[in-house]
Formats: sequence, C-alpha cells, structure tokens
Amino acid sequence: MLNNVCVHIAIPAMNEMETLPQTLSAIAQQSILPQIRVYVCVNQPEEWWQLPEKRQICENNLQLLNQLRLITAFPLTIIDRSSGGCGWQGKQCGVGWARKVLFDSILSIAAPDDIVVSMDADTVFGTDYIESVLHNLQRHKTWQAISVPYYHRLTSDDSANRAILRYELYLRSYAINMLRINSPYSFTAIGSAIAARVTALRKIGGITPMKSGEDFYLLQKLKKMGEVGSWNEQMVYPAARFSDRVFFGTGPAMIKGALGDWNSYPIYHHQLFNKIEETYQLIGKLYKTDIQTDFISFLQSQFKESDFLQPLRKNVKDPEQFMRAFHEKADGLRILQFLKQEQNRENIPDELSLFDNLTQFLQEEKFGNTPSYLCSNKSLNTLSTEQLNEIRNLLFQIEVAKRKRTAQSL
Repeated sequence: MLNNVCVHIAIPAMNEMETLPQTLSAIAQQSILPQIRVYVCVNQPEEWWQLPEKRQICENNLQLLNQLRLITAFPLTIIDRSSGGCGWQGKQCGVGWARKVLFDSILSIAAPDDIVVSMDADTVFGTDYIESVLHNLQRHKTWQAISVPYYHRLTSDDSANRAILRYELYLRSYAINMLRINSPYSFTAIGSAIAARVTALRKIGGITPMKSGEDFYLLQKLKKMGEVGSWNEQMVYPAARFSDRVFFGTGPAMIKGALGDWNSYPIYHHQLFNKIEETYQLIGKLYKTDIQTDFISFLQSQFKESDFLQPLRKNVKDPEQFMRAFHEKADGLRILQFLKQEQNRENIPDELSLFDNLTQFLQEEKFGNTPSYLCSNKSLNTLSTEQLNEIRNLLFQIEVAKRKRTAQSL
C-alpha cells in the first residue's frame, strides 16, 4: 500500500531565499523521494510592491520564484501570490491563506489514500522523515493526522537562542500537562509538524484561513472528527528566528520575549490542569446529573448557558457519545481560555510554575531531580543559555516519553 501513496508537502514561503533551500535539500534526500510532490506558495500582499520598506521582501520573493523554476529533483508546483498583480488583496493574506491555497490545490488532485505534510520554509529533517510518517499512519488506522515531535535548532545568535528556549519552556510545559490529564487536545500546533490524511482533510473542508493559528484550528477540527496521533519516530527541526510575518506564534513570541514580555506565553502551573482533569473524571456522572467544578463554571460563562450540558444529553444515546460531545464543546480553545483566566486570577509567577511543573514531571517519570540552579523564586532571566537549554532538554525527554505512551494507548 505504501508504494501507491503519494505524499504532498505544502510549504508557504515569504522572504525565504535564505532558508527554503535547506528545506528543499532535506526533501531531495528523502528515502521515498519518488512518492513525494512539493507545493510552494510564495506570497505577500499586493500593496507591498508600492511600499519602500517592503520592497526587499518583494525582491526576495521574486528571486525565490526564479530559483524554484530551476528545480528538477522532484515534482514541484509553484503557486505565485507574490509577483506584481498576483499578491494578496484585502484581508485575504498571510500564512493562513497561503496554507489554505496550498491545501486546496493538493485536495483538488490528490487520491483518497494520499497524505498531506504541512511544512515551513525554515525546517529540516532526517532522510527517513516522510517514510516514517507514512508507516505511522499505515500502522495506526484510526489516526487522521499526526502532531509530529519538534526540536528547534539553536543558532549563533544568543538572543534568539534564549528567546526560543523560553518559548519552548512554555510549549512543552503546556503539552506535558495536557498529556498528563489525558486531554484529547494534547497536541502542539506547529505548522511544520503536522501530517494528515487527504480523506480527513476533505471531511473537515480543509484549512480555515486565519492570519495566525490556522495550524491550531486545523488540528482541533481533525481531532473532532477522529484521532490525532502525538508520536512519530522521526521529528522536525524548525529554525529559531525572529519573525513578524504572523500575529502570534513562534516568531512574534520570540520578538516580544526578547524585549522581556512573556505575558502572552505564561508557564501554566500543573494545578490549573488538575482542575480540568477533575471535570474529565466526572464526565460519566455528568451524563446523568449536574456537578459544579471550576471548569464547568467557566464553560457556563463562556456559552452563557447555566445548563449547557442538557442539550448534549438529549442529543446522545449513551455515555460514550456524551463524552465525545462534551469534548467537542470543551475543546482546546476553551481549555486555553480557561487556563488564561485562572492564570490571571491566581497570578502564579513563571518561575514558580516551571519549578513546580518540572519537579512534578520528573517525579512522575522518575528521570531524576530538578536542577539545583532552578529555583521557585529566581528569575528565569538569570539562567544562562546553557541552563535554559538543559531545562528544555529535560522537558523534551519527558514530553517524548508521554507522547509515546499516549500513542500506544490509541
């Protein structure tokens, strides 16, 4: 079956003349290269051609288009949303629209058994990466998609390194806690670390275009119609770089973080997730009776319904269907909103959250002890880059272990 499956790799690109060649080189070295088709959407707003401060990006995109036309190592479809007269118009712009155009192009020609791999133009991976994704989806028939493990590459820029490491502390603490409580939404939404079945993408209508966060909403939609795997033997290695091409995500987080502002990316304390887990454990009882918890109270306020569970009960036949309906209602977005509310209410410092989280995680996984230099009341800014990286690596090991166990249970 694997020999009959085509893998379509979708890559949005803007101002990527420096980085995209590395990604394309990684693709050219894939062990199953004959089964791969690549699609690159070079994009920018049309009005940028008239803006002197954006002219360099326009020229970079034009140069990239010319270079892409010379590629012969694999079948390549170039989608030009950059040249004069071809750029984005009005509100239809950004990486969300680029991914939508890419996915729509692929879904219009792909076979039902094919796979779509979402990629970014700054990411590299091993020679067996695409093959590993294929084998993984072949082995797990119920998986509609995979949230692939990732590991940001450090650079010679210490400021960028510190920013991406601090951002990973946020990402990995969140993911580990979601895995701890067995949340259906325990995936990390990174645009370069997603693979999905064509059949699943067609069922959900492809990507909903957004200025940022389209990868999060894509995985959430996929999860609501099937399983999303959280493990793959091979991972991706995105670049660590400052970027303002999206409104939130890695690049903007690094920019704000380098200026000392991490308010949008707090390290949530594990006890906040325990409040969600408390509700999860009561879902069986909630099928028949109302029980008040902090998370239920939050959902009532969000939906502006004091009894939002009763319609769910009426529309399902059994507790299993009720559980699915509950999780569709209390989805990843609602969880994140709840965590932000509780974080603001309890005002837990990042230092304390990270210290307590790591201590809890290490005890659960029996990996060892919390590093002595990490204190509950010591600013993370005082840690060296090497120490931040060591903490990142500890969290990475814990996350990998939990991802593997979760995958085995599906």
